[in-house]
Amino acid sequence: MARLKFGGFLAPHHPIGEHPMLQFRRDLDLAEHLDRLGYDEFWCGEHHSTGWEIIASPEMFLAAAGERTHRIKLGTGVVSLPYHHPFNVAQRIVQLGGKPDFSPDSLTRRSHAAYDDSTDLKAMIRANLIAERVAIETYSQIIALIGDKDSTTRRLLEDILSDEQEHADELADWLV
Repeated sequence: MARLKFGGFLAPHHPIGEHPMLQFRRDLDLAEHLDRLGYDEFWCGEHHSTGWEIIASPEMFLAAAGERTHRIKLGTGVVSLPYHHPFNVAQRIVQLGGKPDFSPDSLTRRSHAAYDDSTDLKAMIRANLIAERVAIETYSQIIALIGDKDSTTRRLLEDILSDEQEHADELADWLV
């Protein structure tokens, strides 16, 4: 049986009004902590939500994380290509030692949820709800595996699970 691998995705949600450097340091500390715990992967995405989600360049953030970590694989969870030329994104990823992969086929293979090309709004919401439920089940299983061995990681995942459950409830309400 293959070893179960663990990874973390940073959804950089921060309190509005908090100093951005404190937010970045805390996010970098998380990457470093997951590396020490033996996690296999750490992903962060590009976010532009003014004071709330402030990682505008995941490549720059991951370069800083790479200076503080030793063995964990670092990756961009999201780079919003409408804001960047794909060639420049690929160059930055290669500069960091990565291999850019923009193939829709491989992106759908790596996803936890099936790709849905519906054009009907209710069908899109239903597909999103299914994806949320897959995420909820995945986080629940990981939390059960962690048990009481690592209260910090467990708490982090429980917070994410709570957000996922809230989002699923909202989607379900929209379908009523």
